[in-house]
Amino acid sequence: MARFDNSFDATGIEPAAGYDVLPAGKYVAQIIESEMRVTSNGMGQFLWLMLDILEGPYKGRKVFDQLNLVNQNPTTVEIAQRALSAICHATGKLQVTDSEELHLIPMTIQVTVKPPKNGYGERNAIRYLVPKDGVPSAASVKPQPASAAAAPAAPAKIASAPWNKKA
Repeated sequence: MARFDNSFDATGIEPAAGYDVLPAGKYVAQIIESEMRVTSNGMGQFLWLMLDILEGPYKGRKVFDQLNLVNQNPTTVEIAQRALSAICHATGKLQVTDSEELHLIPMTIQVTVKPPKNGYGERNAIRYLVPKDGVPSAASVKPQPASAAAAPAAPAKIASAPWNKKA
């Protein structure tokens, strides 16, 4: 039991709304949080990811993914490792020791909608799109106007996490 110091009155506060699934499509996103978590059966671990949509009508929406990197099933581990490799290629960070190295780097993702299963509703699935030319996502490289072509380019500004912004 948790006793509040003061009585809480919910009449003046809008309730939190759950997330609807994001419509299928391609989105520019960045990882904003990640952590290793233990699987529900305690026999493995997965890399949990929170991504932020950066552009379009769903800008600011969050999508989530998990990569089962430690599992008794080698196929499950291989699938997770391939997804992590795709993230690394999409962000241009090919050797990492901490998932935080992949944070705040724009990349293109493909979102699909998985149908309801095992008593759970629809959910999103994410594929990380590896750039065809081997260069990190075109979303992170904005085209320069013709007049700016001769001027030295300013370094690309990577979006920062809202909780890291100075007031």
